[in-house]
Amino acid sequence: MTSNLILHFQRQFCFVRTGFFPTKKIFYGCVIVCVLISTIAQADEEVNAKVTAVLDGNTIQVSCFCEDNDVRRVSLAGIESPELSQEFGEDARKFLEKLILRKNVVVKFLGKDRFGNYLGVVKINGKSDPRVELLKNGLAWTSEKNPSEELERYRLEAQQKKIGLWKQENPVAPWTYRRQQSMLQPKSS
Repeated sequence: MTSNLILHFQRQFCFVRTGFFPTKKIFYGCVIVCVLISTIAQADEEVNAKVTAVLDGNTIQVSCFCEDNDVRRVSLAGIESPELSQEFGEDARKFLEKLILRKNVVVKFLGKDRFGNYLGVVKINGKSDPRVELLKNGLAWTSEKNPSEELERYRLEAQQKKIGLWKQENPVAPWTYRRQQSMLQPKSS
């Protein structure tokens, strides 16, 4: 069925309109290029929005102030808070909720993560960065891969002062926790 739709599209759009009938490889290549271009176009986009929900310690939902009032799920770029089922996970969510819920913000979108969430840098009142506040209060790690030096500075400061999750002897990073949890899941055959 899908191949019939693609073939129909190729005939209608490509052959009739341009006199050119591409192969499936060329067609799929064009589709991939279009998807990449749309993803790049979304990166570095800045929008004014209102925070409508705080989902966890580093993920929010915003309603954009644009013509279609687009609702987007945004992960704060460059940090990770404990999972909700981890110690300090709920503390991080409540802290972020108190800091940002129902506030107008500016979101700079940096693309999407592997789950389809937008990655973004959020500013409250054009200046306050909730990522920094979470790190200063010991409620987040910097990203596992390529941590930002600027953000890492705040994490190290909280760790040295034993603030928040850094009070623990050996806090487990959320990416390690997720791997451990997935290993506990029964394997399907």
